[in-house]
Amino acid sequence: MYNEAVSIHVQERPLVPRSLTHPERHAVSRIGWLRAAVLGANDGIVSTASLVLGVAAAGAPRSAILLAGVAGLVAGAMSMAAGEFVSVSSQADTERADLARETIELAEQPEAEREELIAIYQARGLDHETAAAVADQLTASDALGAHARDELGLTETASAKPLQAALASASTFAVGAALPLAVTALAPMDLLVAITVASSLALLVSLGALGAVAGKAPIGRSILRVTFWGALAMALTAAIGRIAGTVV
Repeated sequence: MYNEAVSIHVQERPLVPRSLTHPERHAVSRIGWLRAAVLGANDGIVSTASLVLGVAAAGAPRSAILLAGVAGLVAGAMSMAAGEFVSVSSQADTERADLARETIELAEQPEAEREELIAIYQARGLDHETAAAVADQLTASDALGAHARDELGLTETASAKPLQAALASASTFAVGAALPLAVTALAPMDLLVAITVASSLALLVSLGALGAVAGKAPIGRSILRVTFWGALAMALTAAIGRIAGTVV
């Protein structure tokens, strides 16, 4: 009966705005993999370029610079994968523990849990009668889902996905690190430092722009944030390499 009523209602009002009938795609749905991907690519570019600059500034030959860079790529990609998997797994464990606790509370204290939902909806602007009706309907449909979403703030979009984060971070780190290594292998030795700096900064600008577009965020702010910290890391590492090479 309800579905039939809805169908009839829609047919009687054909001029529904298009914005209300088409599915919307929000950037927040990408947050799980986008954060890890941007982190991995940024770290791959910055750490590998900095490593290359530090070793080059110390006066090492090209073979030693490449060896250090390749070692940094492998170690960095594995470290990013392990770090993301462990940290996001900890988040997932916490989410599961909260859901298990909420399941027990729903079984043992259903009325108290109902009152919690009512209070939440009242705080969002509903009057008590409406809040109670919403709480009762959502509880009848999916009590745990209602509490997970509205009390704990857990949703499918933002839920922890350890494997996804690990793969995204490790793969983008490897891609980001491979680019400074390619420059190291092909650039003339007398221009290696200058070309590595210029190309790495250009890559960081591109990464900042891509991340902003994918996340529908301000491009200028993203580019400035990424390039500032990348430039600082490369400058400090090159300075340390130059000092170490002079001392040796």
